[in-house]
Amino acid sequence: MAGFGNFTHAVVRGIPQSFAKEAQRTNVTDVDLQKARQEHEQYVNVLKHKLGLEVLDLAADESLPDCVFVEDAAVVCGDAALITRPGAESRRKETEAMKRALMEMNLNIIEMTDESATLDGGDVLFTGREFFVGLSKRTNQRGAEILADAFKIMQQMSDHRYDKLTLPDDIAANCIYMNLPSKGHVLLHCTPEEYPESAKVFEKLKDHMLIPVSNMEKVKVDGALTCCSVLINKKVSV
Repeated sequence: MAGFGNFTHAVVRGIPQSFAKEAQRTNVTDVDLQKARQEHEQYVNVLKHKLGLEVLDLAADESLPDCVFVEDAAVVCGDAALITRPGAESRRKETEAMKRALMEMNLNIIEMTDESATLDGGDVLFTGREFFVGLSKRTNQRGAEILADAFKIMQQMSDHRYDKLTLPDDIAANCIYMNLPSKGHVLLHCTPEEYPESAKVFEKLKDHMLIPVSNMEKVKVDGALTCCSVLINKKVSV
C-alpha cells in the first residue's frame, strides 16, 4: 500500500484518576498514576514535537478508567474509520468520544452495530497489505468478519512473505512504525531499561530513526505503546 506509515495526525486521550485502581488488568498490581501520566506526556510529546504530527488530545473521562487506550475504540485505514465494539462492556462508551473526533476530521465512519460482534482495535494489525485479527476474549469471529467486510482487503490466510524480527520479550514486539517524508523510517519501541535484550535487537535497524519510549506503568494494566494513539494519514484539502 503506497504511503503506508505516512501519518499526519494522532488521536490520544488523557489518563483519568480512576486509571490507577479501576483499569482492567490481567494481574493484580499497583500502578503509579503520576509516573503513568509522565510516561504518557512523553509519548504525546514525541508524536507532536519530535515527529511533527498534529495531535488531537481528548479529555480523560473518570467513568472510563481505560479510556487512554484509544486504539481499542477505532480501526482507521485511509479515510475510513471503523468504530469498534469493545469486548468489555464497561469500555463501550469509550467509542463515543472517538467517533466524534473522527467525524470532525471528516473520515468516513463505519459503525459496528451487530450486538453479537466484539472487536478491540488492539487485536488488529495492519501491515499495509492486509489486516491480521487476533481472536481473543475481547474480539470474536463476527467482529473480525465485520472488519473484513468494512475494508475488503483482509485474507483468512496470508500469502505474502514478510521479513521478521524476532525479539526475546513478547511485549516488546508492540512498537509503532512510521514512514514520514521528513524523517524516513521511524520506530517507537521499548526502552533498554524495560527490555534490554529486545532493545539490542532494535539497534540492528540502522536505517530507522529509533525512539525508545517508556511504558513501565501502563503495561501493568496490559497497555502497550500502540494502545495509546490512533494514527491517521489525512489528505490535505485542495
